[in-house]
Amino acid sequence: MTARIITTKPEPEPGAAPDIAPGTEPAGSGRPPAARFAFDRHTWKEIAYLLCNLPVAVIGFVYVVTTLTCGIGLAVTVIGLPVLAGGLLGARLFGKLERARARGLLGVRIDEPSPLPGSGVDGFLGRLWSGLKDPVAWRTTLYAFMRLPWGVLTFTVTLVGLFVLWPVLPFIVRGLANADRAMARGLLSPSDELERRIAELESDRGVVVDTAAADLRRIERDLHDGAQARLVNLAMGLGLAKEKLLEDPDAAAAMVDEAHGEVKLALQELRDLARGIHPAVLTDRGLDAALSSVASRCTVTVKVTADLPERPAEAIEGIAYFTVSELLQNISKHSGARSASVDVWRAGDRLLIQVRDDGHGGASPGKGSGLAGLADRLGAVDGLFVVDSPDGGPTTVTAELPWRDRA
Repeated sequence: MTARIITTKPEPEPGAAPDIAPGTEPAGSGRPPAARFAFDRHTWKEIAYLLCNLPVAVIGFVYVVTTLTCGIGLAVTVIGLPVLAGGLLGARLFGKLERARARGLLGVRIDEPSPLPGSGVDGFLGRLWSGLKDPVAWRTTLYAFMRLPWGVLTFTVTLVGLFVLWPVLPFIVRGLANADRAMARGLLSPSDELERRIAELESDRGVVVDTAAADLRRIERDLHDGAQARLVNLAMGLGLAKEKLLEDPDAAAAMVDEAHGEVKLALQELRDLARGIHPAVLTDRGLDAALSSVASRCTVTVKVTADLPERPAEAIEGIAYFTVSELLQNISKHSGARSASVDVWRAGDRLLIQVRDDGHGGASPGKGSGLAGLADRLGAVDGLFVVDSPDGGPTTVTAELPWRDRA
């Protein structure tokens, strides 16, 4: 499920200096870098960073050249591509260390990129291909490859400046450090939201495929064990009735009457199955009527309140319906509640659902109550799923879905 974490930072005390290192002003602020003393602690950190550039650049350059040479050179063999994928994974680690170094010595705040997708990648070949096409690792490889000449230059200039160009050294150091900041931001930062969304969508695709396969297996099982078995018994009963039609008309009539009852039961099971795929009331009358219908079948008293000026997309309606349906089933089976409520409304471009009950609480997506599956299903369409269920109750489950107007 897509998680959104918002952090807040307290405002500084009046008159206090802002918590931004000189030279790390946000891009586009339009403000010149703050003035500072010639050899303050920030300058010494930048000097330390520039002097470390050469050994770090040598290590990174040797690593990526060795990895690329071995991986590409052995690509014609079985082990070539795994070696290259492993080398790219190591490049990710190198990038992580470089972001930490830039953060500690240059004050550059660079977000960590999305991890390689884990779920939704099937088998060894799937994981191998995911590692080979990792854009983060390839950008880090380019960064490490470019750093060797730059590391030699910055190390030499800084070292000479310490003994020869002392009066102007802070200005030289600051210019070189700003170039390092730009290089780190350009090659070690996540590529905006696109990269994160690609990773999320690849993971969500696997969730959608797994959910669809599980639904198909459920439908097949219900047909085989329910309506199909009943129709087989019906055919056998009608065959026996046909044989007895001339010999014993009364027994044949009783068999036909029993078969008639079997037909009614089979039709009811098929209706229930169709309702489980997509209820007719949802198609004909919308989410409000469909939720009222499912609430009427709950074993506790449920109050439904829907404030929907129009209908969302059909797929979103279906997900909302089955989400509420499963939550009400959980309330009936597990909560021990006496009453519950369902509230549905639109907020901007989002559809919000809130289901409350006065049961004993303790619900958690990790306890096998189907909540984890709901969270995955909502996450696959960029939705949110939040469970608030302290021991002793009450339980409040909030779901949020994209609205997506009907076509």
